[in-house]
Amino acid sequence: MSQHSTKTVLDTQDFCDRIICGYNDGTAEYGLDADISLAKSLVPAGTGAFRDFSYIAPDIPIFDANQCVGCMECVTECPDTAILAKAIPETELDNQLSQLNGSPFTEWVGNQWATNKKFYDTPKKQNKAPAKFGIFVDPEKCKGCGECVNACGDHEALKMVVKKDDTVPKLKFGMDFFNNLGPTPSDYVNERVLADMMLAEEAMLYTGGAGSCMGCGEATALRMMLAATGFVYGKESIGLVAATGCNTVYGATYPYNPFLVPWSNSLFENVATFAMGVRMRWDQKGWQDKKLWAIGGDGAMLDIGFQALSRLLMSGMNVNVIILDTQVYSNTGGQASTATLTGQSAKMSAFGSEHHGKTERRKEIANIAMVHPDVFVAQTTAAHPNHFYKAIMAANEHPGPAIVNVYTSCQPEHGIGDNQSYDQAKLAVDCRVFPIFIFDPKKGKRISEKLSLQGNPAKNKDWFVNSKSGESMDFIHFAKTEGRFARNFDKEGNPDPILLKAQEDRLANWHVLQELAGIPIQNEST
Repeated sequence: MSQHSTKTVLDTQDFCDRIICGYNDGTAEYGLDADISLAKSLVPAGTGAFRDFSYIAPDIPIFDANQCVGCMECVTECPDTAILAKAIPETELDNQLSQLNGSPFTEWVGNQWATNKKFYDTPKKQNKAPAKFGIFVDPEKCKGCGECVNACGDHEALKMVVKKDDTVPKLKFGMDFFNNLGPTPSDYVNERVLADMMLAEEAMLYTGGAGSCMGCGEATALRMMLAATGFVYGKESIGLVAATGCNTVYGATYPYNPFLVPWSNSLFENVATFAMGVRMRWDQKGWQDKKLWAIGGDGAMLDIGFQALSRLLMSGMNVNVIILDTQVYSNTGGQASTATLTGQSAKMSAFGSEHHGKTERRKEIANIAMVHPDVFVAQTTAAHPNHFYKAIMAANEHPGPAIVNVYTSCQPEHGIGDNQSYDQAKLAVDCRVFPIFIFDPKKGKRISEKLSLQGNPAKNKDWFVNSKSGESMDFIHFAKTEGRFARNFDKEGNPDPILLKAQEDRLANWHVLQELAGIPIQNEST
């Protein structure tokens, strides 16, 4: 027995020095001792920060400060905490930059700071010290998905470039400078601009370094949930319990853990029950104000764990649930779940001569949750950050059970590009595939008073029509953009009958929501 195995508590420094270093230099598999931390499945918080992905991708985003408006969309949407921002008073920044004399990267670091209206012009008009806004990319966390470029959109402040010999050293130098600056002063963090939360250190509770796929839609949702909760309540007031699934694999690929808050993995089907036990123990200890989030995919919450989830929602306990809705069991290689869309090709619902993908209709967990008494319900996406953040903050404020169902793209199972999570989530909302809404029991006595469809385009119409192209944004339009529906179209691009049924299903669900929200329907087509 080694001397390390006799330890009774987890020594974080020893864990990092001995275990993390062993994994990083490749020696762990040859001579790492068994110890108490491994025996108890303990991993310190935030060890993902020590993981290096700089060798993963040939491309990486670069920043053009002249184009930046400080919207924070890139920082918000990055699934790997690989692109970060700060607003620093101009005089303080100039002083720090002056101390970089002699470095070959000094001029480049100075060019990473934007002079924009939001952080420079507006404070100056208010007789405050103007600040410059800087964006820096962490090459050790960036997997090269390019989602930040999509999120930046028409601003064109970011673009992907091929790495050169000096790219990674330059970006590492920039991150060292960024980290040594200290936090963004609170004067420049506008609490009314929800996207600015990630300027505050207390909101950055997901380090990156997780083993998620490039562009993973789930990781962005978890980062944003933690940001909204941490910004308001602080990291000492948050705990997470997670159902077995992709999030537990990339969130705890030993010895790397991206969470800076207490986190525990439960069995696939019983995370809601586990959360109830944690809540009861916390309440016994007088920790009623701590926020507990249960995390699971659509398989864990809609399928095998559905009864446990329903029991939690009926319990009245102050537990929040976030569902990472990929419409498929991503962790088992694309097995269909009850959230799978009609016509979607998936394991156990494969496209063949007899059956063209999933034949069943999709289960709407958010609709079902609304039937439970006094439960806060939201359906949202990370591509609608204001709606997402409002949903999370309202869920935290709700005194009883709250459920937030989030559309989370899965690149390999949806058949989309690594950079497409943001765009596909927006398209899912526009095409009625995944309507967003908030159902707050405190808003009134009638369902129509409690349910808001704000955020969906053309709320009183069947389908949203793109004003530029004149095209109807229906389910068929959406399906044409994803590989999971590719075989449902013939060579001329015509959909098969099951995909037409899927379109009817999506419209029927939209009509239900319109009716519940008290919205009169115009141009009804079915």
